[in-house]
Amino acid sequence: MHKQIISTALSVVISASFLGSFPRTDSRSAAADTAMREITTMELVKDMGIGINLGNTLEACGDWIADVDRQWGDGVLSPQDYETAWGSPVITQQMIQGMADEGFGVVRVPVAWSNLIGEGYKISPEYDARVHEIVDWIICAKMYCIINIHWDGGWVNSFPDNKDECMRRYETMWTQIADSFKDYSDYLMFESQNEELGWEKVWNPWGGTEGKAESYALVNEINQKFVDVVRSSGGNNPKRHLLISGYNTGFDRTCDPLFKMPDDPAGRMAVSVHYYSPPGFAILEDEDAEWAKTRSTWGTDEDFRELNSNMDMMKNGYIDKGIPVIIGEYGCPTKGKEPDSVRLFLTSVCRAAYERQLCPVLWSTPGGHYDRDNCRMADQELKKNLNEISGFKPQQPTEPTTVTEPEPQVLSGDVNNDGSVNVADLVALQQFLLGAGIIEKTEAADLCEDRIIDIYDLILLRRLLIKA
Repeated sequence: MHKQIISTALSVVISASFLGSFPRTDSRSAAADTAMREITTMELVKDMGIGINLGNTLEACGDWIADVDRQWGDGVLSPQDYETAWGSPVITQQMIQGMADEGFGVVRVPVAWSNLIGEGYKISPEYDARVHEIVDWIICAKMYCIINIHWDGGWVNSFPDNKDECMRRYETMWTQIADSFKDYSDYLMFESQNEELGWEKVWNPWGGTEGKAESYALVNEINQKFVDVVRSSGGNNPKRHLLISGYNTGFDRTCDPLFKMPDDPAGRMAVSVHYYSPPGFAILEDEDAEWAKTRSTWGTDEDFRELNSNMDMMKNGYIDKGIPVIIGEYGCPTKGKEPDSVRLFLTSVCRAAYERQLCPVLWSTPGGHYDRDNCRMADQELKKNLNEISGFKPQQPTEPTTVTEPEPQVLSGDVNNDGSVNVADLVALQQFLLGAGIIEKTEAADLCEDRIIDIYDLILLRRLLIKA
């Protein structure tokens, strides 16, 4: 077996503290560093390409999880107990890398921060650390990452009834999240909420206009609070690109004049909407509901007219006014659906969005469109279609220098091979990247485990030493 090594000469003076930023060779070459580029949010969203959700994973929640663990587990809840509760395997770096290899440029990570939460809405350090780990893997794979407060047990639904307490909880949680991730680069985006901002108990969209202004005003107030908290949290957050949840993330409701984007001194915001239309195909599986009849096929002329009309609505209402749009979720089930229609629907939604400069992010859950066990798209024809839309082409392997991989077990991070991991290893790795040194145990320096030694390994080693 041989080990691939790429040694890149970095024409930059790196401070002794190793806290400075590093030079870029392309738009994604320093994804894991702490720099904020002077680019607009529109440019950043365009650079994302197309994306995928890590759905039904870190946002999995429910009191029953603790009950099951008490009865069948060890009685001590861990982040992995929640992570796997809705059917996901424990996420690995290989699963995340597979998303990048399949052509995705951004991963949206829904999070239920209330899992393991402490008194005073103190977010669990263990849960926060697990989110950090997955975010790091995403950015190390040269993809953008979006994190949010997702459904999170549904407490957001209580805003109209208990506004002060819910706002306190919202502000307290975002204060902690923003502080925890404040030093991340602009490859990390914060999203204000999922799709719960908008309450039928206040305004019934199918029953007139009573309460409509009040419901919209509360949505706008929550989104403004989000921006204010993040902008005042220090680090890179005053310039971080933010994603603002539309009214129930619906196309038509977010385009309503009553919905307002927050005031933002940085002017770095995009709006988030979701696309599940027609619901009989995109939401229901094989059983009817009171509000829709299930459909197994999609692709009529009327279906395409509806799709294009909706996408034009967002383009005219936001893109043409200089406000970027991320479709944070779009998708459909596979149960009860004709496979060709599933492929046609997902391809058509992605194309219609992408051609109008909207960033489409596929909703994918365990057993869904992305096969987490094999780290590849379940439907390779769909993958081909999506790659054609985004223009993604798999990178060809470079011609590297090769050395024989050593046989003994290697301590990750022990670059100088002295049996311990400390600042001397950081210096050795820096010298190697500057072309002024050699590494005997190459596997010890490959902290990203991507068979390439580069700037990302230096960044992860620095973080490892800081945490230690």
